[in-house]
This record gives sequence, C-alpha cells and structure tokens, in this order.
Amino acid sequence: MVPYIDSVTIRPGPTTIERVDVFGYDLTYVHGRYVMSSGRVIDRLESTVVRVTTRDGVTGFGEACPLGPTYLEGFSGGARAALRELGPAVLGADVAEPAEIGRRMDAALRGYRYAKSAVDVAGWDAFGRSVDLSVGSLLGGKARTDLPIYVAVPLGEPAEMAAFVTRERAGGIRVFQAKIGDTAARDAERIEAIAAVLGPGDTILADANGGWSRQEAIRFARAVEGTRNVILEQPCATFESCLAVRRLTSLPMVLDEIIVDLGDLVRGISAEAMDHVNLKIGRVGGLTRARLMRDVAVELGLRLTIEDTWGGDIVTAAVAQLAAGVPGDVLCAVSFMNDWTNEHVAGHQPRSAGETGPVPDGPGLGIEVDVDALGAPLATFTA
Repeated sequence: MVPYIDSVTIRPGPTTIERVDVFGYDLTYVHGRYVMSSGRVIDRLESTVVRVTTRDGVTGFGEACPLGPTYLEGFSGGARAALRELGPAVLGADVAEPAEIGRRMDAALRGYRYAKSAVDVAGWDAFGRSVDLSVGSLLGGKARTDLPIYVAVPLGEPAEMAAFVTRERAGGIRVFQAKIGDTAARDAERIEAIAAVLGPGDTILADANGGWSRQEAIRFARAVEGTRNVILEQPCATFESCLAVRRLTSLPMVLDEIIVDLGDLVRGISAEAMDHVNLKIGRVGGLTRARLMRDVAVELGLRLTIEDTWGGDIVTAAVAQLAAGVPGDVLCAVSFMNDWTNEHVAGHQPRSAGETGPVPDGPGLGIEVDVDALGAPLATFTA
C-alpha cells in the first residue's frame, strides 16, 4: 500500500505533534485457536500501531487491535479508516495536553473509541518521554511495581480446559478467565473441571462474553454457586439482562463489554449490578478516559481487571502503566497480552514471570519499539 500523506499548518512548539504515522502488523495466538462463545474463533488479528512525533523529535506509540469484527463494534479496517480522519486532526496538538488531543479527535470523528485509543496512548508515551517520566507516574503515580496477571482459557471440552489450566498453573498463574457461553449444563461441567485442579486461593472468572440468554445465565449461576472461587463475568449482552441475573445469584459479578464510559460505570454501581469491572483501554477510548474510570471505580469500592481487547507489546505496556495506579487487593489481575502472541515489536517487553508482570520503569510506556519490525507506514500525516 502506498502511504497516504496529508499536510496542515500547526502552531510551533517543542511538544506539539508534527507527524503521525500509522503502521500495521499481524498477531497470531500462541495456542493456535482462541475460542469464545457464539462460535467466535480467533487465530490471527490485524493490529494497528500509531506513532506520533513532536517538533523536538520525541516519539510515542499506541496500538489498537480489535478482537475480530464480531466482539465489539469495531474492526481493524475501521481503525485504519478512522485514523485517516484522526491523524490530521491532532497535528499541532500538544502531547502535554492529553485532553486537548481527545477534544480534537472527538471534533473530527464521532465514535471509533478504539482507534482514538491508539492516538491517545501514543500521546501519553511521547509526553512521558519528553519529561523523562513514566506514563504511570503521569497518570497519578504508581501504587505497585508488579502486577498479578491472568490467563484466558479458550472454550473447549471440560478436560481440555482443565488440562490447559493445569499447565498454566504449573507456571505460577493463579487467576484464570474461562471462556464459556455454551449451554448452562455444559458450561457448569467446564467450570467444575477447572475448579477441581485449582488451589483454594485461585480464581475462576467465568466469562461468557455476553453470549448467554438471561435464562441460560441464571441456570448456569445456580448450577455453580457451590463451586469454589467462581466469579461470573458479563453473562449477557445487555445491562438489563445482566442485572436480572445479578439479582438471582450470590456469585460476584464482573461487567465488561457494556461498560464503555463513565456514565455506564456509575450506572452499574448505583444499580448494584456489579462488584468488579473489567476495564479495557481501547474500549473506553484510551488512557485519558481509562484513568478517570479507574480512579472512580477504586474510590467507590469496585475491584478491577485491567487490559485491552487484544494487542502485543505496546498494548501490554499501556495496560501495565494504568494498572500500576491500582492499590492492594483492589486489582484482581491484568492481561499481559504479549504473552498470548507470537509476534513482538518491542522485544517482548514488558515480560511476565510466573504469576506477575512488571511495570516498566523507563520514560513513557517504558519500552523501545522496533520500527523496522513494523515495516513501511500505511499512512503518514505531516505538518
């Protein structure tokens, strides 16, 4: 593809954005096939990387990788098309003013939070590098340097899922997100098989990704209420159905896909619809919005999982920087998604070890992206 190049006039300033590059690369799943509810299967995904360059030559990187075209509203082609509108809009914006970058993007294009997230994160990375501080410090400070990580268990036969968990547990993992969303009876078998190979302090996030009807979700919840350490995650596709299930079970509940902004978070808390939120950076539009939602969730007593829809080293570094600000047991787990992929554009950094992953301590995201590994830009916007 021949890069698309656009030019606009910008205000000069050392930390204003004078160039935006868009790159693309493929990510493959380390375990072959990633299976979720409703017949959704992933083995390869297109990831989109944004690089911003400031007038004084500082660069920053962000990444957007939707989990296929049927998980949330968004897909890789949509991200790349949206960035043709967003790239020119942020030229001249100051990376030290993340809210202004967000306002410019919203004025240029409605929606497409997942594409805006890549630009937002790239701006934070460049901002941190320009002042020699980590993004975690800029987001309010670090409460921790190591993060508990979880591993997703693809939907399969009960014995296969239990064997997967046994292997990962031998490496130190203690939090498992089990993909379910079949029939209530079969899913209960899966969860019971996993629980049988876990220890008393381990956690099962039983995640249907919104794939059940209200009736199936209620049947499942009642079937596993006596199973140790089970937390129910996003059983149904709508808030109303999840709330109905919540009122009929004693299981703790995580909401994920339907919490896309601060209003959704406050609504969920006020309705007592959840105990726990899965906060995905790309789903909410980037670190600027995610920080606000993180801090409100902590203040109002929710537990958090912090991650993104998918991605590699850049996404993992952004997740780590955001999660670093969550204190104590409030943080359930994060996903180090670069452990789930075969491809790496920053030397597989940050890299997990056992049940934890480190928070990079360098400036910005704390990683060094190998631009050569990304290939030629798909699009470039310059001042």
